[in-house]
Amino acid sequence: MANSRSAEKRVRVSAKKRARNVSIRSALKTSIKRFDRALTESPQAGEGQLVKTIKSLDMAAAKGIIHKNAAARQKSRLTKRLAKAQAQA
Repeated sequence: MANSRSAEKRVRVSAKKRARNVSIRSALKTSIKRFDRALTESPQAGEGQLVKTIKSLDMAAAKGIIHKNAAARQKSRLTKRLAKAQAQA
């Protein structure tokens, strides 16, 4: 339990920030899962979903939810996966 007013405020602020971070991270994971599902349906559907997923990765990186290099790595892997699916189709 917090012993001072500033420590109590820190607890409140941290809880608020954590809730925001968890929400954004969850939405990011959902977006990636939607991309995977769209990719199994057709490469064209995957291409449309890739744009949305990349946007959500960029937004998460801009807000500091994930590191910018982690976002770049994920974008690269998703793009490779799409290219591979389009080559097979």
